Amino acid sequence: MTQAEIKLCSLLLREHFGEIVERVGTLLVRAGAQPLRMLVGDTGLSLKQVKKALCVLLQHNLATFQLPKRGGVEYEARAERVLRILRYPRYIYAAKTLYGDTGELLVEELLLNGKMTMSAAVRKVADRLTETMEDGRTMDYADVSSTFVRLADTHLVQRCPLLPETPQGPPGPAPTLVLDEKEMYTVPRLSLTGRGKRRRSCEEEEEGEPRAKKQKPDGEGSEPPPEDDGIYWQVNLERFHQHFRDQAIVSAVANRMDQTSSEIVRTMLRMSEVTTASGAPYTQPLSSNEIFRSLPAGYNISKQVLDQYLTLLADDPLEFVGKSGDSGGGMYTVSILFFFGGGAAPVGFGSRCARIFRLLLRKKHLEQKQVEDFAMIPAKEAKEMLYRMLSENFVALQEIPKTPDHAPSRTFYLYTVNVPASARMLLHRCYK
Repeated sequence: MTQAEIKLCSLLLREHFGEIVERVGTLLVRAGAQPLRMLVGDTGLSLKQVKKALCVLLQHNLATFQLPKRGGVEYEARAERVLRILRYPRYIYAAKTLYGDTGELLVEELLLNGKMTMSAAVRKVADRLTETMEDGRTMDYADVSSTFVRLADTHLVQRCPLLPETPQGPPGPAPTLVLDEKEMYTVPRLSLTGRGKRRRSCEEEEEGEPRAKKQKPDGEGSEPPPEDDGIYWQVNLERFHQHFRDQAIVSAVANRMDQTSSEIVRTMLRMSEVTTASGAPYTQPLSSNEIFRSLPAGYNISKQVLDQYLTLLADDPLEFVGKSGDSGGGMYTVSILFFFGGGAAPVGFGSRCARIFRLLLRKKHLEQKQVEDFAMIPAKEAKEMLYRMLSENFVALQEIPKTPDHAPSRTFYLYTVNVPASARMLLHRCYK
């Protein structure tokens, strides 16, 4: 990791969890996996403080533990997960736009607590919503539960790994957690009945009857464990990132084509949002007939017009949509990787550099003379801009010799865009 990333992780941990957690977390980010005794020695904290700090990091998915071959337990920070704290407001706002105030508060509670059971999250959100209601109205647990189910159905929340029901072999120094992918988004059946409660103010408590101070004997009045005891949930950040990516793709199509084209692409992305992996270069293939049946009711376009739009999208030089077959009226996919590359145009280099950058993205490999001709930029300016972007690692230079001696006069020098390197450069600048 770069020093800018480490510094940002340290500041985020201090701001959200305090100095002790920040010291332990920063050491793990810098040094990598460490056993407990090394953490105690290197941080100068007591054993109890280090254990509590690790509990906080593990609870919020900011660290993991592993069992090395040499024995013992080692703890490792998830630096990329720490940096995601910066996006918490965006996750919460996205949940609000999709599922209203209830979805917003459910995601907020899960982010604030790291992991929660469904019953605890539903009760907490129902109480918070009841506090904001007027005229003595209250929020029903069933309404909050239905929103939680919708979040799970769209994979915005997911189950946490659990202990195996039948442990194999003797217990080790640390538990081995397992996660069944089939059950990852399955919501347990709960009989949550009731409504949210309001917190009584101090004045109301003084005016009301005094509470009984006599404690009940042990075993009396203790609430039974909830039905979903041990089943914890967390926010699926990758699914939120996929949602943000889909929004960027739809916006790019609307700017390039028109609103109807963007709505067609939005429909395709919505149909494949659950079945397409977050890192896949293309969405799952969809037939033209399936897309036509899934279009919103407000878009009263015929099947023939839809096919014309899909053909235009597939034939566009920017390759918004690709055609992968002819069955079902034609099979189409949405290209994803291109949109990441197209959005990596260097900022601060001027419009002409951006023009050259987009040209290289489209043409893949070009000589300097070809760049000058296609971009319609004078030779001197084009040379300066290419060298400037080359020095900043936004473009790369590839040599293709005609002869084995690599003589410069008999060698092609082609400029190209290294998209991963460009993305890393932009990301590093954002962390500063």
